[in-house]
Amino acid sequence: MIQQNYKNHRKFYPPHHFIYLPLLIFLEVFGIYKIWDDHENRLIWILFSLILFLLFYLAIMVRQHYALGLQNRMIKLEFKQRYFEIFGKRSDETADKLRFDQIAALRFAYDEEFKELLYRAIHENISGDEIKRSIKNWKADHERI
Repeated sequence: MIQQNYKNHRKFYPPHHFIYLPLLIFLEVFGIYKIWDDHENRLIWILFSLILFLLFYLAIMVRQHYALGLQNRMIKLEFKQRYFEIFGKRSDETADKLRFDQIAALRFAYDEEFKELLYRAIHENISGDEIKRSIKNWKADHERI
């Protein structure tokens, strides 16, 4: 498996991202084109386009809503567990000072860098992206949805 780093850490699900969604987009564009091209069946093409738009919207929103919502909770729990393992105390006060993008970015750092980057996130308010860019030794997360 390829070593994960900042440039390749995003994950795609090919059937969804490269087949289903592009097909829906193509059919939506085709339906909109037919609205103006086929005056005789305009109402049918409007209905066709509306249904495709709703399918596209639902496909994106439902997938994102459930998967990312659960994943975000897991990332927060992992942060709290890791914080406890490293510092030996609860992380409630610290976690309240961080934004989710910072917590999510910290999971890519090994313990040595985690401490330094956590300090910078709290005191310098660096963004999650800045945290990721600052990581020298990337800790891969191959289970991200």
